[in-house]
Amino acid sequence: MEGASFGAGRAGGAIDPVDFVKQPQTILRVTTWIFSIVVFGSIVNEGYVNQDGRGPELLCVFNGNDSACGYGIAVGIIAFFGCIFFLVLDLYFQQISSVRDRRRAVLLDLGFSGFLSFLWFVAFCFLANQWQRTTMSRGARQGADAARAAITFSFFSIIVWVALALKALQRYRLGTDMSLFATEQLAADAGVPYPGYPGGSGVESTDTYQSPPFTDTLEPNPKGYQVPAY
Repeated sequence: MEGASFGAGRAGGAIDPVDFVKQPQTILRVTTWIFSIVVFGSIVNEGYVNQDGRGPELLCVFNGNDSACGYGIAVGIIAFFGCIFFLVLDLYFQQISSVRDRRRAVLLDLGFSGFLSFLWFVAFCFLANQWQRTTMSRGARQGADAARAAITFSFFSIIVWVALALKALQRYRLGTDMSLFATEQLAADAGVPYPGYPGGSGVESTDTYQSPPFTDTLEPNPKGYQVPAY
């Protein structure tokens, strides 16, 4: 984007909701927001089952390991609220007039996206490993669909969050186009005439000053001087 600062135009510009929704970054955030709902929703609703089909005790469908279910739910909730926060930040990003604040916002986006990519990678490996160790009991078969959905969308979340991190890195590398400030300065000075030399009183004097080369005329015989006779 020509004349842009960290991927956005001049501060104070009007927000176009249609253009905002069409941005790739917005689409990625909404996508990973949905993925996070699928992951923690699947575990909360169907991730705790009765392993042997008898008794009131409910265990995590991932090999009875409650830590696996708890980790999947935690990462999903963090991603859920993180997506909402950065969607709002993206919406009002162009209203940020300070270049320093824009840089901080982009760095925060980059760091959070990279961190969530790592958390989802761990979640995918953890859940997939525990699911492989799960004995296919009656209860496990009841929650199998939820377990597979959590694992699948954990993997998809890794890809989307990596893409968001790359988008944030691209925005950071764009930096600030300093022509913004030069253009604004020239626009502010365009109507101001160039100051000329200060004028005088407007009355030209008829007297001219001229210093004669000699103030006294030379006399042939200066007083007090006698020509010697030879």
